[in-house]
Amino acid sequence: MMADTFEYAIKKDVRNNPIVREVDRDRHREMWRSAALAVFLVAVLLFSAWQHFELLRYGYRDGQMQQERAAEAEINRHLRLEIETLRAPARIERLATERLRMVAPGPGDATVIERVLPASDPPGSVVARR
Repeated sequence: MMADTFEYAIKKDVRNNPIVREVDRDRHREMWRSAALAVFLVAVLLFSAWQHFELLRYGYRDGQMQQERAAEAEINRHLRLEIETLRAPARIERLATERLRMVAPGPGDATVIERVLPASDPPGSVVARR
């Protein structure tokens, strides 16, 4: 009996015709619409995320720049203070006398130069005529 069944299974004519379905145009159109809508929503989501992360990046950069500006303002304040201390007349006089061995002028050594004012214009009658 086994041999008959096996023989029957081999000799059986099996039709393997492919099933051809009609293309449903409405369903195809709906699928493309859904895909386009999904692509649009993903694009909007990516654009929104990009803007959000750019805003965060600019916020971090702004905070960093404010810290750098505060540090530079502090350095500027120290440098201005140093300039003012270096310009102090008492310090300059001390350096001149100690390092450069200069001496302060005595009362007879100083000469006062007076400012000479320019003469006023002569009257019009004195000017020569051509």
